Amino acid sequence: MTVIGVDFGTTNSVVTLLRPDGSVATQRHAFGSAELDVVRSVLCFWNDGDHRHHVLRHAAGPAAIEAYLDDPLESRLMMSLKSYLAQRSFTETRVFGRTFTLEKLIGLFLGAILPKPRDAVLVAGRPVKFAGDSVDDAFGEQRLHGSYAAAGWSNVDTALEPEAAGYRFARGLDAPAIVLIGDFGGGTSDFSVLRFEPGSDRPVQPLGHAGIGIAGDTFDYRIVDHVVSPRLGKGTTYRPGGTDLPVPPEYYSSFARWHRLSLMRAPKTMRDIEAVARTAMYPDRLGALLKLIRDELGYELYRTVSGVKAELSRADSAVLRFHHADFAIEQTISRRDFEHWIAPDIARIAATVDSALAGAGLTEDAIDRVFLTGGTSLVPAVRGLFETRFGAARVTGGGEFVSVAEGLALIGRDRSRQASSQGTNVSSRNTAKITR
Repeated sequence: MTVIGVDFGTTNSVVTLLRPDGSVATQRHAFGSAELDVVRSVLCFWNDGDHRHHVLRHAAGPAAIEAYLDDPLESRLMMSLKSYLAQRSFTETRVFGRTFTLEKLIGLFLGAILPKPRDAVLVAGRPVKFAGDSVDDAFGEQRLHGSYAAAGWSNVDTALEPEAAGYRFARGLDAPAIVLIGDFGGGTSDFSVLRFEPGSDRPVQPLGHAGIGIAGDTFDYRIVDHVVSPRLGKGTTYRPGGTDLPVPPEYYSSFARWHRLSLMRAPKTMRDIEAVARTAMYPDRLGALLKLIRDELGYELYRTVSGVKAELSRADSAVLRFHHADFAIEQTISRRDFEHWIAPDIARIAATVDSALAGAGLTEDAIDRVFLTGGTSLVPAVRGLFETRFGAARVTGGGEFVSVAEGLALIGRDRSRQASSQGTNVSSRNTAKITR
């Protein structure tokens, strides 16, 4: 029996395979001379051929980033596709004249990273709460299944991502315990309270869940919003008809969220910004904004900001250096300032933890262990939240980028065994159980 676990994430994705001996191996993806465990969740499209015979090509993961960087002006880079799953406002988009549904786009990405055997048991992770405003979680899971179907996998089981991380953590337990699992991704932070009883018929029992659309991408946004956007005209004014008005703030809500940058290249949006720049207090700043949009520098900016965020997890300060043409930023950011910027987000994460505990009917004292996973769990302010509330001795972490995918494969193994003993179908039995 082949069992596959898939952690399709907003920023990164991981695929795991269950070995015959019961251990779990991360599928490695060849890229040049390197082999990668973690793949960026991105797609790139470009036209191949001459001006008379266009052939639309695409690439996924690191190959997509390479294709984009080779020719950013003649390609279309798509990121954070998962963040749109539960938003009914996103139905389809046009790429070089061709229409793609969201399911089709995600299906192209999944098809590029998944192994070929279609008869395998595949367990896909899903967040407790999908990212975005006014989201429909049931709709999000429906479209997640549709995305796997577009990749050729019509029979897919799903499991909550923090529960999957808990499965991995449970392998190190030798006594019953109640554990709070925190799974921090790019777009969502999810929490599950689980009871682990090693050796029993039900080794993992879910007690409570909660999630919120705040995670690593939100923290990146705070850095861009406070350091980069003011250099591009945010907070300044322009004078249409001799009256001072604020430069439209929506320019920066879209721009700072780097995966939306390509949407601003629409001719009408560019004309609007050009019109504002003509009477702006600082026309050079709006000019820099236009230049960054035209030259598709969202990925370069994201990579720079993400690196600064990672450095702030290791040091008390970091320097954000970003240069393009005559636009340059070189600013030192202190961890203290960064933590001030993300403090409201940390407070909302704390309230979500409260919801998970309330759903389980438990207090903090009832939690034996806390397991944190995902890259954002390395941010000191995030870890500090849990150490303050639960005590440093109860908080641990590990497998920040692979624990969910490993746990999904283990869930697939256990569900398949249970289904075989009961003579039931794995997907039909479990999908209903976890849909909320």
